[in-house]
Amino acid sequence: MNDDFLRLWPQTASEHASSIDWLIWSFTGMMTIFVVPVFVLTILFAIRYRKGTKVRRDHRPRGSMKVEMTWIVLPFIGSMIIYLVSAKLYYEVRTPPVDAMEIQVVAKQWMWKFQHPGGQREINTLHVPLGRPVRLNMISQDVIHSLYFPALRIKQDLLPGRYTQLWFNATEAGRYEVFCAEYCGTDHSKMLATLIVQPPQEYARWLSQAGASESLAEQGEVLFRQFGCSGCHGPAAVAKAPKLEGLYGRRVALEDGSFVVADQAYIRDSILLPHKQIVAGYESIMPSFANVIDEEGVLRLTAYIQSLGKVGESGQGEPHADSPRSPTPEETLP
Repeated sequence: MNDDFLRLWPQTASEHASSIDWLIWSFTGMMTIFVVPVFVLTILFAIRYRKGTKVRRDHRPRGSMKVEMTWIVLPFIGSMIIYLVSAKLYYEVRTPPVDAMEIQVVAKQWMWKFQHPGGQREINTLHVPLGRPVRLNMISQDVIHSLYFPALRIKQDLLPGRYTQLWFNATEAGRYEVFCAEYCGTDHSKMLATLIVQPPQEYARWLSQAGASESLAEQGEVLFRQFGCSGCHGPAAVAKAPKLEGLYGRRVALEDGSFVVADQAYIRDSILLPHKQIVAGYESIMPSFANVIDEEGVLRLTAYIQSLGKVGESGQGEPHADSPRSPTPEETLP
């Protein structure tokens, strides 16, 4: 018989999972200490004071300040400890390390699509290196899905039209089950995947054998030319359009006087909803690619734009001569 069939508790494959287990057992133990006496005393009192028993039935109020204060203070201290530990774990799981390896995830009825930085693509299987932080940048192509790793004790919804993220650092090599934890349609129960955690050498070997000839950014560059983006945004473009070199991570001035950071969400909206946020000094003439390119293509284009440089990298990110001016220090104040 399969050992997993008899397993009452999921495997533990990360330090975060161990911390979550400790939190669950601590909370369960604390609730047991506070709840069990109530049930025990209820049963004892029901027996002792049942009809016909010869016991004192004086209803005059009697009490003890020590008992009352103990019953108030101890649960309060216990709940505060649980709250502080929970808040710490929540902050940690929502704050990925700066050097985390980024993998793109697209959910679709009924499959999981993973894209590695080197261009390797997987469906319903995710290879990751052991002991290295991994950040998943995720979006849904149709309905709400939820990526759930029981062995890592983490879960995050994937939403259509909006990026969400999840990160982890697997500390145990092996194969682990992955589920969709949000009902997403007829074959929701079949929307399964496998997480494969490999030592760094094996993961590097898998990358070399995965068959990707171009990186994610290079695939985005191909799409950039294929869809004619270079005709307006390229270095030799005649049309007046915002330059993309050094765009990623920069504050962009909009025609309504507000500013927005050029992150993945902004770039996605600029591709699929170009009239949503118009850059100051430019006309709203870009066509929408909403029915032309899918979410995977958007991720490739974003990776290409990101590869053109970020703010502060080798002087990149400075405004071009025909670009809107950068905000002054006074304008950046709230």
